[in-house]
Amino acid sequence: MLNTKLNNFNIILASGSPRRQQFFKDLGLTFEIRLKPVKEEYPNRLHHFEISDYLAQLKSLPFKDELNDNDILITSDTIVWHNDTALGKPRNHDDAFNMLSSMSDTSHEVITSVCFTMANSQKTVNAITKVTFKALSESEINYYIDTYKPFDKAGAYGIQEWIGQIGITNIEGSYTNVVGLPTHLVYKTLNSMVL
Repeated sequence: MLNTKLNNFNIILASGSPRRQQFFKDLGLTFEIRLKPVKEEYPNRLHHFEISDYLAQLKSLPFKDELNDNDILITSDTIVWHNDTALGKPRNHDDAFNMLSSMSDTSHEVITSVCFTMANSQKTVNAITKVTFKALSESEINYYIDTYKPFDKAGAYGIQEWIGQIGITNIEGSYTNVVGLPTHLVYKTLNSMVL
């Protein structure tokens, strides 16, 4: 449906995430993948969704001089916001353990920003989902890290994995956002861009 409206556009997904790539397939979109390395750093003054907005936009910069008029470049970034701190991807087992321990028996927010860049315009949207964990035992946390190695995931967990099935007691907002892409927002934004 949306793919028909996008016939005259070339969708470029700048993400190596297999989860985001699968969501684009599930949305029925025809797209190509282009990857460019970006150092994911942001100014300390930024808070909450400002961080993921900034990083999603930052990821578009290496492409700015090579976009054609019919290209729509899509970049995104996900952070976990907990105790007024942004949790990114864990560096190692200890880092992952500390993140998950801090979120045990509390709620946190998962924020994903998606940036849509064309040759002469740019639009950024974001979604926020509140997630609550039960009290996680040390053995549960260690088992999850050792088995699933969540070092490529913000906040050191994937909701679609074992820890999500046994540990998450409540979710308010978009589930796909927690996996890594607010598909409803991507669909809505692309629709509005090609009216």
